[in-house]
Amino acid sequence: MQPNPLLKKLGYSSTDRLVIIHTDDIGMCHASTTAFEHLWEFGTISSGAVMTPCPWFPAAAEMCRKNPQMDMGVHATFNSEWETMRWSPVSTRDPESGLIDRDGYFHQWQDAVYENAKEEAVAAELNAQVERALAAGIDVTHIDSHMGTIMNSKFVQSYLQAGMSRLLPNMLPRASAQGFAMMGVDEEALAAYTPILAQLEAQGAPMLDGLFSMPLEHDNDHIGIAKKLLSEAPAGITHFILHPSADTPELRAICPDWRARVANYNAFMNNELKQFIKDSGIQLIGYHAIRDAMRKA
Repeated sequence: MQPNPLLKKLGYSSTDRLVIIHTDDIGMCHASTTAFEHLWEFGTISSGAVMTPCPWFPAAAEMCRKNPQMDMGVHATFNSEWETMRWSPVSTRDPESGLIDRDGYFHQWQDAVYENAKEEAVAAELNAQVERALAAGIDVTHIDSHMGTIMNSKFVQSYLQAGMSRLLPNMLPRASAQGFAMMGVDEEALAAYTPILAQLEAQGAPMLDGLFSMPLEHDNDHIGIAKKLLSEAPAGITHFILHPSADTPELRAICPDWRARVANYNAFMNNELKQFIKDSGIQLIGYHAIRDAMRKA
């Protein structure tokens, strides 16, 4: 596979290793918003994405308005996965949209969205989420996907359109990228996606060479895991996902995986890992630079 053409547009060589250290689920709860602010100030992350339908979105938007240098995208949200805190679509409450369950919330899991959601309703909802972020004063840098739902073949066109129509990069891997399994894309699905991805790259869409993620299954040695994963980042541009949250009663009440989220946070608030990133040979980059290169082109 040829070197990622985006590297040259950004002013890097074909062998440079660029990593977007990216925090998901901002605004899902207060603990996620606080964690982003702390990690941004500490300097071990370079981007994040906000969930506009969620309860703490207004606080996340206020944080971004006060800190306009923050690199914040929209975390396209079509699932409400927890038992004790739920959220609903921005664009509609109509059951005919297929976006909501019998209680009026987003479906908990991806399969229910695939089986019920109408494509036009998904498109309208995604655009409403992006517009909500922009209207709240967030300088949106990109669009990515909560739980990978919008990247299903039924809805991926809406995902791409929402980004390209606004000259915003999507989180989008090259066909050769490491990490498709993390997104739940098997070999058969990848074969179907490959021609589309190749066409997008030929048209100049910004694309990624790696998709890595910190674990949410356990809280063991997250510093060591982060070092290992960052060391494995390939030449090109890697989107490195974590789900950090401060340890609060609210977080513990919401998330069964709260220990792992706190471990993500503690690892990236650690000076040992900060120094490792500095010495590792990788270069941190955010989506702001990618968006600007896309718009310049």
